[in-house]
Amino acid sequence: MVVKQTFRKRILVNFLIVFSIFSVAVLVYQYDRERNYRTGQLENTLDNISEVTHRYIEHKKVFETGDFKSLDTLKSLLPITNTRVTVLDLSGKVVYDSFVDDVVHLENHLQRPEVQKAIHQGKGSSIRLSTTTNQKYYYYAKNCNSYFVRTAALYNVDIVNFLKTERIFWVFIFLLLVLMSVLFYFTTRRLSDFIIKLKDFALKAGQNEDISKMDSNFQDNELGVIRRQIIQIYDNLKKAKDELTNEKEKLYGHLHVLKEGISIFSPEKHKILANSHFIQFINMISDKSTISAEHIFTIPEFEKVLEFVDQYRETDFNAPIKELPHIEYIIEKGEKFFHIRCIIFVDRSFEVLISDVTKPEKQKLLKQQLTSNIAHELKTPLASIKGYLETILNNPNIPEEKKKYFIEKAFAQSERLTDLLNDISLLNNIEDAGGLFEFKSLVLKPVIFDVVENLRHRLEAKNMDCKVDVGKDVVVHGNESLLFSIFQNLIENSINYAGNNTTISIRKYLEDDKFYYFQYSDSGVGILEEHLPRIFERFYRVDYGRSRETGGTGLGLAIVKNAVLLHKGQISVRNKPEGGLEFLFSLSKN
Repeated sequence: MVVKQTFRKRILVNFLIVFSIFSVAVLVYQYDRERNYRTGQLENTLDNISEVTHRYIEHKKVFETGDFKSLDTLKSLLPITNTRVTVLDLSGKVVYDSFVDDVVHLENHLQRPEVQKAIHQGKGSSIRLSTTTNQKYYYYAKNCNSYFVRTAALYNVDIVNFLKTERIFWVFIFLLLVLMSVLFYFTTRRLSDFIIKLKDFALKAGQNEDISKMDSNFQDNELGVIRRQIIQIYDNLKKAKDELTNEKEKLYGHLHVLKEGISIFSPEKHKILANSHFIQFINMISDKSTISAEHIFTIPEFEKVLEFVDQYRETDFNAPIKELPHIEYIIEKGEKFFHIRCIIFVDRSFEVLISDVTKPEKQKLLKQQLTSNIAHELKTPLASIKGYLETILNNPNIPEEKKKYFIEKAFAQSERLTDLLNDISLLNNIEDAGGLFEFKSLVLKPVIFDVVENLRHRLEAKNMDCKVDVGKDVVVHGNESLLFSIFQNLIENSINYAGNNTTISIRKYLEDDKFYYFQYSDSGVGILEEHLPRIFERFYRVDYGRSRETGGTGLGLAIVKNAVLLHKGQISVRNKPEGGLEFLFSLSKN
């Protein structure tokens, strides 16, 4: 019962407040409307007086005769008693005033508000106190081109008089208030009963009680629709909750199979969720082992994340999903590289994502080193070509045999430059676009013989013999051009560095279900053991000066290693006990 009275009382109080505000608003509107109406009538009357004065001045030619006293005759003709008429010249000097006999001592009226308006708009008005009578007047000034006529009347639009004339309005308002109060009393009483029934229904529905036996009258009115909607909303919420639970389980499952470490924190830096990779990665970065995701805020490497999060905890922002504040950087720990990314959400919660980017980062460093080495390697042949050509151009009388010698040298350097660019292109294609090479079943022996025949002239020039012990049944799954490059670069390496009167041997020494195993060796001088671990590096040379003279690009063995790896094989190198260098490598059968 107390609830019903309180509810009805609140509605009645609110109604009285609203109705009172409405009544005051109507009253103010009526008063303003009446004041504007009376002001408009007054201004129209003053304009007529100004026009009569203007015509009188023009008819009597008062300004030519200077007989301004003759304007006193207009006083008896004015429709409003105590109307003040003032005539000003264009400089603002008062030449006539119906209230003042001696106008000489009056101050200049040019800056009066109504006169200023008349200057710019042709006519103007203002309501202000008169310094002469200390009463509020309505001033009206009219620009007559060569002078101003200003009229003034007592401003007595009084709210008290207005209210006296509108007593019937107050009676109407009071009767309306009484009638509306009675209607609202019965309306709120009935509405209160319905609201209490609806409250009881909602409480039972919220406590999962049986709501099917509720008052049948309740179901026959409009609130019955509300009841059915509540039931539908309740069912929809339960369904949505079940679906949300399923999606949450999917999300947790997805997070735990991701290769990246991810954790979401509340604005207070408490963990909401984190996967196992996140704990694993922060343990790899931190010097201390932990199972707590919050441990990230004590690790020095994550200081940038902590500062970034603190920056936005006290800052208001509203950004679309694609423009959320984020920070990302790379952490290097030992031989590992981790990409760190932190995203701040609109509710100040944030996500930290850790990715192991060791492989791409190392490739990036390798590319940077390769670029630096390429620039260095290109300088020498280009400088040589430029030097030979400048010598020919700057010495037109050089003997023909000398000119031919320089041209041949320049051509040899251009050939070396071409070989270098070809090797760089091949190496980049193997590393970056290995999947674009076409692989198929190939008989290997013809490929090796093609390489030997291609290099036959160079082998004979150094009195080198090449023995091939690979049967016709050796069929590998590979790319013909890459296999050609493997054996060509190995043989060229022997031609350049093994020495004269040496023997090259190529043989298949073993096979299993997946691979063929090959031995490539020469009977040359070999290399020092300290150089063996780096022999497959790009542009690495055991004897830099000697390598330049022999014309190697420094990329041959790097191409060999990467081509073998692309064929799913492995390669190693060692010195033979009897002398010379030996390469052992494998190639996939399928």
